[in-house]
Amino acid sequence: MLRIDAMKAVYPKLENCVVVTIMGAVSAELQSLGHRPNFFYLQHAMGLASSLGLGIALSRPELRVVVLDGDGSILMNLGSLTTLARYRPKNLLHVVFDNESLLSVGGFPTATSTGSDIAGMAAAAGVPRTTTARTLDEFVTAFDEALAANELTTLVAKVEAKGPPVFLTDLPMLENRFQFARHLRTMNIER
Repeated sequence: MLRIDAMKAVYPKLENCVVVTIMGAVSAELQSLGHRPNFFYLQHAMGLASSLGLGIALSRPELRVVVLDGDGSILMNLGSLTTLARYRPKNLLHVVFDNESLLSVGGFPTATSTGSDIAGMAAAAGVPRTTTARTLDEFVTAFDEALAANELTTLVAKVEAKGPPVFLTDLPMLENRFQFARHLRTMNIER
């Protein structure tokens, strides 16, 4: 499964969610599908998308928060899994695209390429719902079930180590920051 295909399949469902992405291929591919003011591309902060998503989910429990993360990123901040489990925001879906590499910074293999299991780590940390999807159909089904469950979920999507030709967005960071903050203040969506 390609990450871009997975994001394309759930893109319409992101319209009414707060979306936080990690840097690199995830943010570039999501923006290529069409930027929305409820998307925040967390640039230059590898490992912290789950932490930012947690903060938003806790401070705005009436909103659905979707974090689009990567294996290299979550492996840099494994402690966030225990923090997510500690607070268990019911409105947070943590998607981890696992391509078994640090694709955006050279393609070096991550620990998942030798057997480390991110969904297993999340479950062991106490995240109540975890799953791994290996096909596009499995991913879409798991994504839909997670949104409907109203319970903290970590969804690991096993994807190919392929990405866009450039790993940057064309939206300036400060513009994204201010646009996202303004939009977040106006959001009041019932799940």
